[in-house]
Amino acid sequence: MRILLVEDDRMIAEGVRKALRGEGFAVDWVQDGESALNAADGQPYDLVLLDLGLPKRDGLDVLRTLRTRGHQLPVLIVTARDAVADRVKGLDAGADDYLVKPFDLDELGARMRALIRRQSGRSESTIRHGNLTLDPASHQVTLDGAPVALSAREFALLAALLARPGAVLSKSQLEEKMYGWGEEIGSNTVEVYIHALRKKLGAELIRNVRGLGYMIAKEA
Repeated sequence: MRILLVEDDRMIAEGVRKALRGEGFAVDWVQDGESALNAADGQPYDLVLLDLGLPKRDGLDVLRTLRTRGHQLPVLIVTARDAVADRVKGLDAGADDYLVKPFDLDELGARMRALIRRQSGRSESTIRHGNLTLDPASHQVTLDGAPVALSAREFALLAALLARPGAVLSKSQLEEKMYGWGEEIGSNTVEVYIHALRKKLGAELIRNVRGLGYMIAKEA
């Protein structure tokens, strides 16, 4: 999953980015409202974490502009503004949730997962595909009930494919789900992780669609 973090406080941003990357999220960080809009227009994100007190353009203005431009991605406001009136303004402007600083990183993660789950139309937190289950909250994968150890990158790639069974995702689309700005991507990185997942989960799970990319077939 790729996240846009809009936060002008460097200490908060670096803490959040480190925590989310540890959970397998790709995180792009910007520090002002104009950069946030430019990033959202140029990159498909799964969720935006949006501060309100931003340089150049206030967070509420960013949010209204995103919605005016047709961006449907979930937006979670993360701000020090804790008045009820501020929460009402944020939600009415198009936010999907509102979290007040200081916050617990576990709660932030839970709210993010809930929004992403809702966006994908799922009600269950666990993703199931045949004898395979993936739990975004615990970061656990099981096959026939037995746990399977995956790296953060392997987990991110598998989650991206399981989120859209039947859809072919290109190499670049998978890279976008796994890596944020400034992270080095090897020329055969996706292939290496696909190979590792096939060894751990079975060669038939992830299909190669020649010239297009990879997919996990829909269940019959």
